[in-house]
Parts: sequence; structure tokens; C-alpha cells
Amino acid sequence: MIFDTLGRYFFIFTTLGRYFFVRYMLTTFWFFLGVISIVFLVDFSETAGRLAGLPGYTVTVGLVMTAVRLPLILQQTVPFIALFVGMTVLIALNRRLELVVARAAGVSVWQFMTPFVGGAIVVGLLTMLALNPVAAWGQRQAEAIEGDLRGDPSYRNTLTVPWLRQISGKDDVIIGAKAIQNNGLTLINPVFIHFDSQGNIVLRQDAAMAKLEDGYWLLNNVVERAPGEIPAHKTTVQVRTNLKQDFVSQRLVDPETIAFYDLSNRITIAKDFGISTKALETQFHSLLSQPFLLVAMTLIAATVSLKFSRFNQSRSVILGGIISGFVLYVVTVLVKAFGSSGVVPPFVATWIPVIVALALGATILLHQEDG
Repeated sequence: MIFDTLGRYFFIFTTLGRYFFVRYMLTTFWFFLGVISIVFLVDFSETAGRLAGLPGYTVTVGLVMTAVRLPLILQQTVPFIALFVGMTVLIALNRRLELVVARAAGVSVWQFMTPFVGGAIVVGLLTMLALNPVAAWGQRQAEAIEGDLRGDPSYRNTLTVPWLRQISGKDDVIIGAKAIQNNGLTLINPVFIHFDSQGNIVLRQDAAMAKLEDGYWLLNNVVERAPGEIPAHKTTVQVRTNLKQDFVSQRLVDPETIAFYDLSNRITIAKDFGISTKALETQFHSLLSQPFLLVAMTLIAATVSLKFSRFNQSRSVILGGIISGFVLYVVTVLVKAFGSSGVVPPFVATWIPVIVALALGATILLHQEDG
């Protein structure tokens, strides 16, 4: 009785609406299962080829690394899954004449699209609230496992060199590293360059590892070079610092290794330290806009799937939908990079492409269905 009353106002609560919603979610489940299987095989093969020659590598280690990396890779494929699920379900319903019967019963395209839009929102919320935290944790674990295998946990950031500058009293030191661990508290293959008050280099320290302790950096396996002197090798060296652990963590952390639940707190802490939060804010808004991005993908699927089935269009129409979804994904990734670098405000970088895609999808459906 309750569902019948609500069904007068919300199609998704009707029997037919619930049927469409269940079909959408079941198809999504099977797509996820298929993508997981393919990604697992491909990533395991790539991991084995890259790490098989390292001491300590076994098939079990490769399987574990692939398993913990899988959520992050899967998270990146979710928009495409939403696109293909929408196209698959709508084409199947059309070919079985179920949408034709729904239209004959007076159900408009906006009504029978409600369950699919609702399903896209549910998948987007699950991606944001459940899949992302697991992906962030898994990425950290994969980096740690690979670092242990290599005996040099520097593989992840070979193309990204973190730099810090600390001024403590008269000491002016620039710190660089080949890679980071432990949210930036451990530096791999760091270099400490000391300057005097005139800006001249007075000492360079190259170490195998540096760990931030309370009030100092602890350097291991250090080579010290001073102008005009022979390099000196030392087992450990302490370099005084006024940098706090929270500051360094915020300065060097990778946004992709932070769960959605912790992003807002990290942004607040970073602002307190005066650190740029562009990358963190972009990641936060990107995750927040995920449900709406999936809705946009579903609308794009509807614009090509319905027309193809009803008007016997060629397969090029379906290809056009796939290309449109791919272009939308590429644009969101590109603009996200602009937002992370500060070229575009994070809010604009993440929301504008999604809003434009939603508007275009709705406009095309209006033109197709209502003239």
C-alpha cells in the first residue's frame, strides 16, 4: 500500500521501477565481476614481469600485491562501467520490448530513467564511501610490499621528487628525496643541502634513508661533502629541524593514499600549516562529484541506446556514445590535473565538466523524446 502511494509520485517505488532498478544493479554486479577478473589477470601478469627477478618474490606475494592494488584500479574504471551498464540494460530492455510496453502504458522516458539514475547514484556513493577508503589503504600496502622486495622503497616516486626547505636558527637547509614513505615521515635516498647566511653551499649530505624524529632528522648511511674537503662516510647523523611531523605529512602526502573520510581533516590541517591544499581539495571534490559523474554517464548511455533500438540506427551511434563517455572521462582527468596544480580552482575543475555533461545529456534526451 505504501509503495503504491509513493509510486504515484516516484516511479522508482513502483513495481516496474523496482524491477528496472534491480536489473541495473544486477548488471552492474556482473560488470564489476568481469572487470575485476580481467584487471586482476592483467595486473598480476604485469607485476610478475616487473618483480619476478627480485629476491623474495613469490607467486603468493604477487597475488597479494595485485589484490591490494585492485581497488584503486577498479575505482578508475567505475565511470566506464556505469556507461556500459546503462547501454547494456537499456538495449536489452528495448530488444525484449519491455520499454515499449512501459511507453504504451504511459510511462515517459524521464520516469523509466529514474531507477537507472538512482542506481548510478547508489554505485557512486558506494565508490566514494566504501571503495575509495579500501583503494587508499591498498595503495599504501602495495607500495610498502614493493619497497620491501626492492630493498629500496623508491619505485613509486621516481618521477616526483619531493622538496622541503627548513630554516632553524642560522641553519638553512633544502631537503630533497627520491621517494617518501610513512606519509612523508621517512625519506628514501634523501639529500640535505646546507647554506650559509650568504646563500653559499657549505655542506651536502647524501643518505640512504632519513626519518623525522622529535626535533631532528635521523640520517642513515650518510656521505658528507663540504667544499674543498674529502667526502666523509658516517653511519648515522642527526640534523636539527623545527619541522613538525604533521607538517611534513601534509606537505608530502599523496592525495590518492588518503581515504575520503580523512580528506576534509587533512585539508584543515594543511591550511593551518599554510600548505597549499589544491591537490587535496581537488581529490575531495572529485570523489564528491563521483555519483553525478555516473549519472552523466548513464544519461549519455540513454541518448544513444534508446535511439539505436527504436529507430534502427547503425552501430556507429553506439560507438559515438562510447567515444562521448571516453571524452568526458578524459576531460575530467585533465581538468582535475589543472585543479591539483592550482591552474583552475578545485571546485570548478571537478564540478564544471560533470554539470556540463549532465546538461548536455538531459538536453539531448529532451530533443529526442519531447522534440
